[in-house]
Amino acid sequence: MSIWHKCCGRILRLMGWTVDGEAPKEKKCIILGVPHTSIWDFVISYLFYYSLGQKGHVMIKKEMFFWPLGPILRSVGCIPVDRSNAAELVRSVISEMERSDQFHLCIAPEGTRKPVRKWKMGYHTIAREVGCPVYLGYFDWGTKHVGAGSKVELTDDARADTNRIQDLYEQMQLKGKHPELYVTH
Repeated sequence: MSIWHKCCGRILRLMGWTVDGEAPKEKKCIILGVPHTSIWDFVISYLFYYSLGQKGHVMIKKEMFFWPLGPILRSVGCIPVDRSNAAELVRSVISEMERSDQFHLCIAPEGTRKPVRKWKMGYHTIAREVGCPVYLGYFDWGTKHVGAGSKVELTDDARADTNRIQDLYEQMQLKGKHPELYVTH
């Protein structure tokens, strides 16, 4: 583990966060990031994953990849996506994952930092197409615990699986940085 990985863990601890568990062992997986209510969720997730000696990837709108921010975002695992075409977005992420030997994709199923009752299901399509597992990742601002969570088995029914996953998150009683922006159903 590099000095940077150790620094990330130290920064997290100094911020009062506790890391639960470890990174998934699979070479390819999707880790849901819930609740997503602040840009700070990305910071905590980045520090968490790097503290485990891993590199996670996240999707960021392509408009953010301007000079000099673009190269920095790419270096920390961000991939540019065009949010105007959901089908193309999913296809491009699948292609990116299939080209890589190891790819841990972190996705906020809410798709936004605003309150959303019906989560997006692109993660499901990606996981089924790539053949990778999905984990119930979390960053709980109430307890300041962060983890990749447990693996959840998917079926062929994306809506039913997403509803079941929302129920599991509801049982976890997580708090977002901005609690009023997080709803499960």
